Amino acid sequence: METDVVLDLLRETAEAVIVPRFRQLDEDHIAQKEGPHDLVTVADREAEVLIARRLQEAYPEAFILGEEATSVDPRALEAVAQAPHVFTIDPVDGTRNFVNGSPDHAVMVAEARAGQAVRAWIYHPEHQRSYVAEAGAGAWADGQRMQRRGAVPLGTARGATSHRGLLRDGPADLPPLQETWWSCGIDYPRLASGDVDYLVYKKDWPWDHLPGTLLVAEAGGATSRLDGAAYDLRERRPWLVTAADTEQLPRICRAINNAL
Repeated sequence: METDVVLDLLRETAEAVIVPRFRQLDEDHIAQKEGPHDLVTVADREAEVLIARRLQEAYPEAFILGEEATSVDPRALEAVAQAPHVFTIDPVDGTRNFVNGSPDHAVMVAEARAGQAVRAWIYHPEHQRSYVAEAGAGAWADGQRMQRRGAVPLGTARGATSHRGLLRDGPADLPPLQETWWSCGIDYPRLASGDVDYLVYKKDWPWDHLPGTLLVAEAGGATSRLDGAAYDLRERRPWLVTAADTEQLPRICRAINNAL
């Protein structure tokens, strides 16, 4: 499928099953998964089915890793490690925002080969914003190429995280971290656009991070583990840091590591 066709698929899916449910959810449309803050809605489930079906038809050999299907059968995370060609789907990223009536939610898909993202799509249904990235070809916001950002002094670098411990006790040599927007599909475009300078996450679910890390990389940034290792969707371990400036990334990782 051409890159624009996949973006159209996300838009069409959102218009069909996500937008009509926004601020219109009944109690029986919402369920908990692992805890009170881990929610799933009928929109998540229906959107994932529609997107997965189209991708599987176009790429019958690809492994489709959907967030909601994986919550039902976690063995998919083991199987994806052996798959050379993968699509990840986050049908409603920021489900809690969606449930609470916040427009800060997204539909996301990424394509990966050999564990590395090669294409990514992020669509904001309520903001009517779209972001697309292709490895080696750039990052685009609503059809306009995203420009590389200039570096800021490390002592003034603005970071964001959803980890409560780091919000309370962040790195001593960096400014206090702010909260993320509680949707990776919002967070990463905000980083690429200059609202923050780096992001820190403890959980590394592929559907959350593959699209945004490619977007930031193609806009001149980089992502790594705290020990400097590259992010690979086939590996599961805590902590992931993405920075707008590649030279600052190792220093930010060291500072976060020291705080932990």
